Amino acid sequence: MIEAILWDNDGLLVDSETLFFNLTRDAFAEAGFSLDSGYWGLEYLGNAKHSSVIALELGMPPELARTVIERRNDVYIKSLEQPVPLLPDVRETIEALSGKFRLALVTGSPRDKVEMMHRENGLLEYFEVIITENDIGNPKPHPEPYLKAVERLGLETRQCLAVEDSRRGLASAHAAGIPCVVVPNTLTRIQQFELAFAVEERVSGVLKHVAAFSAGSLRVPPQV
Repeated sequence: MIEAILWDNDGLLVDSETLFFNLTRDAFAEAGFSLDSGYWGLEYLGNAKHSSVIALELGMPPELARTVIERRNDVYIKSLEQPVPLLPDVRETIEALSGKFRLALVTGSPRDKVEMMHRENGLLEYFEVIITENDIGNPKPHPEPYLKAVERLGLETRQCLAVEDSRRGLASAHAAGIPCVVVPNTLTRIQQFELAFAVEERVSGVLKHVAAFSAGSLRVPPQV
């Protein structure tokens, strides 16, 4: 029986991945380098390559790369002073699940940035447990973020369902032994999700899987 639903944040609940990519693309362009959204979706969001590695792969000199990325980071922090839009169906879906299932947030972003993203939308109030970069030593695709969330919930992995938007997050949940529904965004749709329990176009698609688990018509598949 599913008792808790564990949610990624960036690119799933809030449209921060689009914001971050656009700022990175603009910063690279100012330095004379073109950054393709498909390449970013595969390498940064899918394969967990750092911005600095991508810059070097595009031929950017190391010192210039450091300067460009530092400037991008400063602009990103400044941009978080404005509200980051929630993605479609997010509030309605979280509200529909609240009170029926325990909810946790499992993100690779630092806690201060997560709080900035959500400071005006009130969404964090729905999450009993919040795991951020500050709580772990090994980021996704390592299973530690999800295992830490399960531990803090006092549950077992078989009692949980994960929701992610990327292959990197899916790999983390799968390695932790948690079935995962993937809701790709415009940047991560280029990825492959063969380990997913299901792939949905919108966050609200999670509801039918949760309902099926609750009715007993679906069982958590063994993780291999």
